[in-house]
Amino acid sequence: MLFLRSLVYFLGSVLVLSALVAIALALFFTPIKVRYAILSKWSLFCLWWLRVTLNIKLIVVGKENIPNTACVIISNHQSTWETLALQTIFPHQTWVLKQELQWIPIFGWGLSLLKPIIINRGEKLKALKKVIKQGAARISEGIFVVVFPEGTRQPYGQLGEYQKGAVAIAKKTGRDISPVYHNAGKLWPKGSFVKQPGTITLVIGKPIGVEGKSAAELTKEVRDWTQTQSLSIQ
Repeated sequence: MLFLRSLVYFLGSVLVLSALVAIALALFFTPIKVRYAILSKWSLFCLWWLRVTLNIKLIVVGKENIPNTACVIISNHQSTWETLALQTIFPHQTWVLKQELQWIPIFGWGLSLLKPIIINRGEKLKALKKVIKQGAARISEGIFVVVFPEGTRQPYGQLGEYQKGAVAIAKKTGRDISPVYHNAGKLWPKGSFVKQPGTITLVIGKPIGVEGKSAAELTKEVRDWTQTQSLSIQ
């Protein structure tokens, strides 16, 4: 039964995404805010459709901690769900993503319309420079930048090592870091088509200032906060 419900969710999400991408492609010449307003509706639909088809709900803790100005959002990387949910919670945003994602039909086309920061993870030094330069540029445009510093999705209950690219953007711009933790992998695991019903909790921590702190200190502070949340939220 869960397989069938997951299939219904998948088919519905693909259908709506295809329609929205077609509209956005036709309006490729419009400002990014227009394209984002169109394509971000997919995330709203998906979270609603997850409730309808699989009874997956969301609780957000700490929404009052979202900064008023664009900053760097650092989240753990556990499920496909997180990219969808963050769009429904935070203001206009873009992401640091591996280049392979833009090659996915329909989904990748939609991503490319939203000015993501696309990196080749095989070229670490070039990737870091690109993340810092383009991340700072997006923030100067008033766009929040989402970074998953683990680089690849981790199994539920595990936390990978945090890379320093996200904090480097924050230090370059002088903007705060907004730390995020969620437990979506419990219901929508890495690499799984079948999803489980239940409630996902997403926690937004208080903004972390960068002044007077090294990249290593900031990375440790964010990861330690995330680790604490992972132990308290099951």
